[in-house]
Amino acid sequence: MGVKSSRNTTQNNRSDGHLLEYFRKSFVRGGGASNLAAPSGLTATGGVISDYTDGPAVYRAHIFTSSGTFDVTALGNLGDTVEYLVVAGGGGGGNGSGGGGGGGAGGYLTGPSPVSAPGTHTVTVGAGGNGGQNTGSAVIGSQGTSSSIAFASPISATGGGYGGSSGASPGGNGGSGGGGSGPGSSGGTATNYPGPTQQGYPGGGGTNLSPAYGGGGGGGAGVIGGTGTSSVGGSGGNGLPSSITGITTHYAGGGGGGRNDPGTGAPGGLGGGAPGAQPGVSAVGSNATYSTGGGGGGGGSGYNAGGSGGSGIVVVRYQIAQLTATAKATGGAISFYDGKTIHTFLSSGTFTAPSPLNPPGSLSCEVLVVAGGGGGGSGQAGGGGGGGLMYNPSQSFTAGSAHPIVIGGGGNGGPSPAGAATQGTPTTLLIPGSTTITATGGGTGAPAQPGAGGAGGSGGGGGGNWPSPYVGPPGPGTQAPSGGFSAFKSDGGTGRSEPAGAYGVGAGGGGANPSGTPGGSVTIPGNAGAGAGGYPSSIIGIATHYAAGGGGGGDYRAPGGANSFGAGGSSIGGPGGGAGSGGPGNGENGVMSTGSGGGGGSYYGPSPQGSGAGGSGGSGIVLIAYPST
Repeated sequence: MGVKSSRNTTQNNRSDGHLLEYFRKSFVRGGGASNLAAPSGLTATGGVISDYTDGPAVYRAHIFTSSGTFDVTALGNLGDTVEYLVVAGGGGGGNGSGGGGGGGAGGYLTGPSPVSAPGTHTVTVGAGGNGGQNTGSAVIGSQGTSSSIAFASPISATGGGYGGSSGASPGGNGGSGGGGSGPGSSGGTATNYPGPTQQGYPGGGGTNLSPAYGGGGGGGAGVIGGTGTSSVGGSGGNGLPSSITGITTHYAGGGGGGRNDPGTGAPGGLGGGAPGAQPGVSAVGSNATYSTGGGGGGGGSGYNAGGSGGSGIVVVRYQIAQLTATAKATGGAISFYDGKTIHTFLSSGTFTAPSPLNPPGSLSCEVLVVAGGGGGGSGQAGGGGGGGLMYNPSQSFTAGSAHPIVIGGGGNGGPSPAGAATQGTPTTLLIPGSTTITATGGGTGAPAQPGAGGAGGSGGGGGGNWPSPYVGPPGPGTQAPSGGFSAFKSDGGTGRSEPAGAYGVGAGGGGANPSGTPGGSVTIPGNAGAGAGGYPSSIIGIATHYAAGGGGGGDYRAPGGANSFGAGGSSIGGPGGGAGSGGPGNGENGVMSTGSGGGGGSYYGPSPQGSGAGGSGGSGIVLIAYPST
């Protein structure tokens, strides 16, 4: 396989590698093809299409992170068999009075299937289950939903089991079983376990020691969930690796079990599983990474909520061509599109220009540098700002020159009830002349108190507050041009109180849209502001928006702010928290490897009342492209 994992150790959202939804074209470490033989495999449409090499073979993967259709129009001469990966949504973590159980991973299925032409195959991508809610009683979470693809012999993976909630509650059954909660509680069972068609592993049981409860870990696609102990929750079971998209990535990890003070929550399993509640940091279980099928983390003491499960994913791949030549520069994941060679850096590394250059002289490259997005605030909060974005359409590199790159991580969302979010971290690129191009991390979304958005590459949104009238100042966008690179950024929006004066809602974070339009300000009668759109770029061959702002958080009477796409784009900031009486009101995370801001948390009530946590910002990215000839 000409591809390696590119795990970003600076990324705050827990994940092995990154969301492959945003890999658009072929990815090869250290060099690759500049010429391809005429395509001769299947012709098909559907999902996000990614071409890559595995030895001399060129494969095409169709990546579905939402439901759609896989349509085959012609078979070609490389056979009628495709490979598939189907992962269901992960289960929600349990509510914790002592230690909620971790959610089980979504079912994991892979294998070959014949297809015919013409043929339309419906793809369903399952959602993650909700975590058990903070309602003052043991309200369980929900099971993840199934993912499937309708081949002649349909493939269907079962949603992950929910984590048990406090009160000696067993984990739910599912693709992988949820962890148990409370003394003597059992983990949930896994679909078809044990056996050749199993989809995962059972969850771990809760501790037998009362009253020192530790929730069991959710089962993963590859390992049974850990058992809770008197000092720590059970670890989530690890998922399984797959290279079907061209990058080796783990899917379907179980959520970690929560634990009451003074113990500690457990880590989630490799493959998107979320950690359990961490006393002293947050007693709320973390959300699993979407598009992985990971299980949500279990909640901690005080009936704190469990985390939501990650949504599933469906991938289909097949061979389309053979390589006829290799040779190029090194660094990052290398792809080829429309006569260009593209180096994609999702984690830190070094870009080394070819030596010798052909033709001689310098190599002129299109370069995009994006920092990590800011975290959203908690409770009636502002959305995080998109990371600063720097662009140069014609940066020159000399033959054999090496240029270190550091990829910034997304900022952490503000923990409930009123914790501070953190700014995204910078992304840097050293260019000739010993000049460092620095994209500044996105600003923080404001919590309700104090209500000012943070400064950053793009500014964070202002928070809502009371009494009326109240104004939550926007965070300024500070990204400045340097070294021949243009800068793109905007300010956050302005938060306000509602007219009645009792509550407030947050504004949207700023983004890297070329117009400089700020994040959405709060409108009367109090709807939260949408995040600003991101910067549109087709450097990888598909129009994508980078560094969008996160949406603002609402209250229990006003909805959260909308996704921030940028017209036609697919890289978005996190939505704000929803109307909190219907759910935990947590802001969603910004999309990884886009520099998008996290959504603001909402205020929810009327009884009991509380504040949702902010979403984390998405990690940054560097793209370098030049002519292949």
